[in-house]
Amino acid sequence: MHAQSAPATIETLRQATEGRDADTLISLYADNAEMQVVDRLHPPSKPLELRGKEAIRAYLADICGRAMTHQIRGAVTNGDVWAYTQFCTYPDATHVLCMASVTVADGKIARQTNVQVWDE
Repeated sequence: MHAQSAPATIETLRQATEGRDADTLISLYADNAEMQVVDRLHPPSKPLELRGKEAIRAYLADICGRAMTHQIRGAVTNGDVWAYTQFCTYPDATHVLCMASVTVADGKIARQTNVQVWDE
């Protein structure tokens, strides 16, 4: 289901994430989308702020290009607001857990906030 004009759905996001399909993932975002990432390198007071589809594209291409598995679990939607948990595993068995909150506007992801932690 790779189409630039298709509206964003949680199922398309799940399939693209689990398939490490950066092109389909980025097609779900609005041109002026914003993504905020909070993790050990980017605390809540200084989160990573990605503004615009191109900045988000680079981030997603990096994530999808890594040798790791992704699994979306517990996805819930309430109209144009989504939330889900993403479980990731690297080949060395390091795990990453990401909790995401998404706002959709006009059929595209407009804003996303990720809070993620790694095994250390």
